[in-house]
Amino acid sequence: MDPLYPTFGVFIALEGGEGAGKSTQSRLLADWLMGLGHEAVLTREPGGTTVGTALRDIVLSHSTGDLSDHAEALIYAGDKAEHVDKVVMPALVAGRIVITDRYVDSTLAYQGAGRSLDIEGLAFIARWATSNLRPHLTVLLDVDPAVGLSRFETPDRIEAEPLDFHQRVRKSFLDLAAADPEHYVVIDAGRDQQDIHREIVDRVEPWLRQVRADA
Repeated sequence: MDPLYPTFGVFIALEGGEGAGKSTQSRLLADWLMGLGHEAVLTREPGGTTVGTALRDIVLSHSTGDLSDHAEALIYAGDKAEHVDKVVMPALVAGRIVITDRYVDSTLAYQGAGRSLDIEGLAFIARWATSNLRPHLTVLLDVDPAVGLSRFETPDRIEAEPLDFHQRVRKSFLDLAAADPEHYVVIDAGRDQQDIHREIVDRVEPWLRQVRADA
């Protein structure tokens, strides 16, 4: 299945472990883009759609209990399919800039490395669910799991996993970025928020020419 990089709009994904600041940096990036007059769509996985919100409650709530690892992976795949079909692709076709807080890499890192499931099989399912739509740029916010997890007072079902789970997740993210440096930027998430924001802006700015050319 060949990767599909959108020819209209710009697709940016922010990835990373728990407490890396993805939500904050996604919001700062969207605000900066809108300040320049661009149409930016800020979304997330899971939860960027009505269906996704319901699925998010299932996978993150402690009330779900001991969920099958395979079922968890398929729930995330269902969220991605709905998200791409209903939010991401329509916005890109309209020439907008889409910023998503988590995407396919999170499935590979969390369910693949974290849950020790077959990563090749997971990749096939996730790519099929998203029609193999790839971000133009993935920003990996890297943080020591011990630091990131300390930022939560009431961890959800995934955040509450043991430290070694989150260490496997971090290594997987870094391996994914190392394998495709053209489409990734790895940023130390332990730095000042505004410094991180400026570095993200520097990497995103060249893609804005595509919006002006195609919109």
